[in-house]
Amino acid sequence: VEVAVAAVRIAGEALANVLHHRGPGLARLQVRRGPGALTVLVEDDGPGTWRPEAADPAWHEPGHHGVVGMRERAQSCGGRLTIGPSVRGGWRVTAVLPVP
Repeated sequence: VEVAVAAVRIAGEALANVLHHRGPGLARLQVRRGPGALTVLVEDDGPGTWRPEAADPAWHEPGHHGVVGMRERAQSCGGRLTIGPSVRGGWRVTAVLPVP
């Protein structure tokens, strides 16, 4: 249950960030269960400005807790979160969470 809750919350926060920062456009949510892991991917098609510091696990912008919260949720169940530029031009958030 812990992994399922983390997956839903991470997906929700990532999609909220798309709505807040992206504006009109496309977003893609993909949830895939593979051997030993559940992968949650959210990406948009831009024109968000890629900020390399956001990929740093130690990064935190005052007043903005979404990235930190997503990373903490992933880590709380033994997973990891990566953030980077999307090939579609915007942002890509990927959470890989362990499952039995």
